[in-house]
Amino acid sequence: MSVRKLKPITPAQRFRVVNGFDAITTDKPEKSLLAPKKRSGGRNNKGKMTARHIGGGHKKRYRIIDFKRNKFDVAAEVKTIEYDPNRSAFIALVEYPDGEKRYIIAPNGLKVGQHVSSGESAAPEIGNALFLSKIPLGTIISCIELSPGKGASIARSAGAFAQLMAREGKFATVKLPSGETRMILVNCTAVIGAVSNSDHQLLVSGKAGRSRWLGRRPRTRPVAMNPVDHPMGGGEGRTAGGRHPCSATGRLSKGGKTRSRGKASNKSIVRHRKKK
Repeated sequence: MSVRKLKPITPAQRFRVVNGFDAITTDKPEKSLLAPKKRSGGRNNKGKMTARHIGGGHKKRYRIIDFKRNKFDVAAEVKTIEYDPNRSAFIALVEYPDGEKRYIIAPNGLKVGQHVSSGESAAPEIGNALFLSKIPLGTIISCIELSPGKGASIARSAGAFAQLMAREGKFATVKLPSGETRMILVNCTAVIGAVSNSDHQLLVSGKAGRSRWLGRRPRTRPVAMNPVDHPMGGGEGRTAGGRHPCSATGRLSKGGKTRSRGKASNKSIVRHRKKK
């Protein structure tokens, strides 16, 4: 994987850094695994804007991803590594001996022609999905389930990984990408290896227009608003806060604690993430 810096032939390209896409092997997705993706523009079923800064952007089709990896003890061959417009990670098309094809999140180092499998008999190798009870301690993992059989929900974005630290009884202790250390049931699955496209964090858009292509609308600074629009708006001239930084609905930001003290999953957290 690599990134390229473009020559400054236009003002927008002066600072632009693009992905080299070295790992990508095809630009044609598998048609049977595509689904339509309706755009909401941040509006709910009443037409009211409920999520700000969303709208426009290039038309996309959803790629149906196998997050459950529930075809156990059957080796599948990796056919392609592909770009997915719906996520930062690359995806891999795998084909099983019975002809079934599925997309999976491609781990770093996965190659075309390689075989991946899941379940009790799978070896702890890149791309294989194993139960946390079968993974050696200290292994780098990704695409981790929180509830058995529900499908991967943790460490799925580009370059993300967690580490299996310990096992005791029916729980495994995992250090998550945020720095939090948490207990997860040992009959949950995880994929061996970090997620692909770790260079994603090095990319530079170069111009505002690229954010619009991605469906991101401009964001107004709260201190530039009126008091009716935001708790931090208003005041004569430029005012320096006057209250703790918060969202438009008053929820604390920039390190303010918002987690509920009585949340059921608090008992699963061994160590909270450290503040930056």
